[in-house]
Amino acid sequence: MSFCESSFEIFNRVIADYHKKDNVDTPISNPYAQNTIENRLYLKNWIDTVQWHLEDIIRDPEIDPVNALAIKRRIDKSNQDRTDLVEMIDSYFLEQFGNVKTLADATINTESPAWAVDRLSILALKIYHMEIEANRTDSDKQVQAKCKEKLAVLLEQKKDLMQAIDTLLDDMQNGRKYMKVYKQMKMYNDPALNPVLYKNK
Repeated sequence: MSFCESSFEIFNRVIADYHKKDNVDTPISNPYAQNTIENRLYLKNWIDTVQWHLEDIIRDPEIDPVNALAIKRRIDKSNQDRTDLVEMIDSYFLEQFGNVKTLADATINTESPAWAVDRLSILALKIYHMEIEANRTDSDKQVQAKCKEKLAVLLEQKKDLMQAIDTLLDDMQNGRKYMKVYKQMKMYNDPALNPVLYKNK
């Protein structure tokens, strides 16, 4: 089984685990050993899954403004947690390929492996929820048909993305590609760099 195949299995397990209660406040119960890549992948998709539903909730036109602000703050924190975790997953890849001798004509990829895996995690959620919409019996037939078309595109995207990630990992394993990790320097979270925050000190 390829890295992407095993990752996608973990993502699907997370989505199934979350939807047992389908509640954004459900505590995570990560079944994988601490500090393993499986543990990090499970946590990554759990963060994405909870945030997916928070994004749904905050779009309720009748939402209480105070509750909306609390959810917005929660989404902001979730985005930071997601970014931190992607960087942890990239650290795993750096360790995996740290001793590989790169070829003289090796090139760098446009994104790191973990950011590509981040897209795969989101894609698992899109497929899950689009499949639900495509199979709803209480929605308009035209809506169902559109959702079926979109689902087909998402499944094709999944195939292409998984192939691209596994090819990248193979290229890195064999020295044809190398990676660098540029930390996400999010200025709005830093009280020393966000003008709204440092002007109010």
